[in-house]
Amino acid sequence: MIGLISATAAGASARDRLATAWPDRTRVYDGPVREAVERAFAECDQLVCFLATGATVRLLAPLLADKSRDPGVVCVDEAGRYAVSLLGGHGGGANSLATEVGSTLCATPVITTATDATGIPGLDTLGLPFEGAVATVTRAMLDGAPVTLRADTVWPLPPLPPNVTPGVAGGVPTPPARPGGDDPTGPAADAAAEPSPRPADATTVPRRPLDEPNARAPQGVPTPSAPGTARPGAAVLVSDRVVPLGPADVVLRPPSLVVGVGASRGAGVDEVYGLVVDVLRDAGLSALSVGELATVDAKADEPGIVGAAAELGVPVRTYPAGVLASVDVPNPSDAPLAAVGTPSVAEAAALAAAGRGGELLVPKRKSSPHGRPAMATCAVVRRAPRGRLAVVGLGPGARDLVTPRAVAELRRASVLVGLDQYVDQIRDLLRPGTRVIESGLGREEERARTAVAEARAGHAVALIGSGDAGVYAMASPALAEAADDIEVVGVPGVTAALAAAAILGAPLGHDHVSISLSDLHTPWEVIERRVRAAAEADIVVTFYNPRSRGRDWQLPKALALLAEHRTGTTPVGVVRNASRPDGTSHLTTLARIDPTTVDMMTVVTVGNTATREIAGRMVTPRGYRWQSEGAR
Repeated sequence: MIGLISATAAGASARDRLATAWPDRTRVYDGPVREAVERAFAECDQLVCFLATGATVRLLAPLLADKSRDPGVVCVDEAGRYAVSLLGGHGGGANSLATEVGSTLCATPVITTATDATGIPGLDTLGLPFEGAVATVTRAMLDGAPVTLRADTVWPLPPLPPNVTPGVAGGVPTPPARPGGDDPTGPAADAAAEPSPRPADATTVPRRPLDEPNARAPQGVPTPSAPGTARPGAAVLVSDRVVPLGPADVVLRPPSLVVGVGASRGAGVDEVYGLVVDVLRDAGLSALSVGELATVDAKADEPGIVGAAAELGVPVRTYPAGVLASVDVPNPSDAPLAAVGTPSVAEAAALAAAGRGGELLVPKRKSSPHGRPAMATCAVVRRAPRGRLAVVGLGPGARDLVTPRAVAELRRASVLVGLDQYVDQIRDLLRPGTRVIESGLGREEERARTAVAEARAGHAVALIGSGDAGVYAMASPALAEAADDIEVVGVPGVTAALAAAAILGAPLGHDHVSISLSDLHTPWEVIERRVRAAAEADIVVTFYNPRSRGRDWQLPKALALLAEHRTGTTPVGVVRNASRPDGTSHLTTLARIDPTTVDMMTVVTVGNTATREIAGRMVTPRGYRWQSEGAR
């Protein structure tokens, strides 16, 4: 919940605008300002104070406790000109809130966090749990000091600055051998996993109940072991393993572990949760990298499993017994087969949830309660890294028609793939360190294959196209290459047809179709059949790729096909470089259009029999009834 506080009439007016825009997210705190701030600070995740920053600082100062738990605070001036991220920029989400408030109130967001100001992603904003000296490592990144990146495997992180360089082969350093031998379940295992004091600026993201002071804190929860010998320079580690941390190290915890769980009816939370914690500890794995618990459908409501997931702060995924029975496991058993219809629950569920390439790290293990039979089992599987491909539409060319979601994906991607001229349009939006793979016209399939390959290698990739990436652009060739081994995200964009229609008036007010006249990939016979169908159906048509130097007859032919079913006075809109500074447009008719004025940067929109020119604009009524009623 977002608490809203104001002190004056002008502030209350802006406050009420925000409350109206976000009715389900906000709560207005009335009364004396000091009391309102105190109540909101205790009850809300974030605050927006319509007060001077100095006054807000004085009111907040006595309330501050810890940056990982304090709410994010944004200040808005009485004129509503600025939304200032004042407190909890990253951890409290104030930076993103300031941007949202600015967008809603037409105010300028003011964000002074060093990483945001320089375009470097904050280690505490990546959406991954983290441990270690985040402030020290971030300072090194900002100062251009050498920072080593060590990872067990490639994970789809955003671009890191050039001074962050890969470490030695082999990834994250292996924890030192435990006293008493190499057996991870030996008597010294508990001692080796005990948490050690952290540097003064060390921070743990408050993601799970495990990390909060008043939550259950069982012995043996995986945490970094003693720093040991400090390495020269700072390091960012990406690992699901318990690793020794130096005074200038941060470890990021990817959600790479799936814990499969089975439980007898009535198994308690302590038994299930304790088993999971013990298994992770003994395997040298971090609980912060557990992405989910997995089990059979019949156990979806089992309190012990549901409670253990709540303790870990992860969801429960379930599968039908028939699905789990088809999973090949090393340790099948007759007991679960008789109870729930599958010879394996823990191992099969973990492998099913991990998907292709999952690695069984810990085979099925039973709990060991004192004085009674075990009621819980678990197994741990490491999922293969899953890269991310965002197919991004950049719109028709104008910067203000690039959507905020598209900008966010461009800044999230560590690899950008695109046509060279499109890359040039948005190069300034990329974060420092983004790897750019660009090529020229005619290499669309190559770019699609490259983008998918980079995603399969574990990277966060953005594949860009003009307009909407799914309309005559890169989405279709990319998705033809992609399988279910990568995450694919589509980012819609404003198409050339829509941009041209907005310039012309309202030509797409009723049914309409877009047809590409390029016969480079589609035989002309197919194109002609589609044009004839649109002509006979009396549908408004927008022609893409209408004419080039080597293809100068297709547009006249298509217009002639439409003319068989429409009069010569049918309005036709011709728009070149829609929305761009050098864009042009004019309205003509089917009989008067000059195809020689059209090129590949042009879209041509031909109206239907109801389309009219009204006050110099091209308008197609939403329904023919409007036209007939208006004529009476």
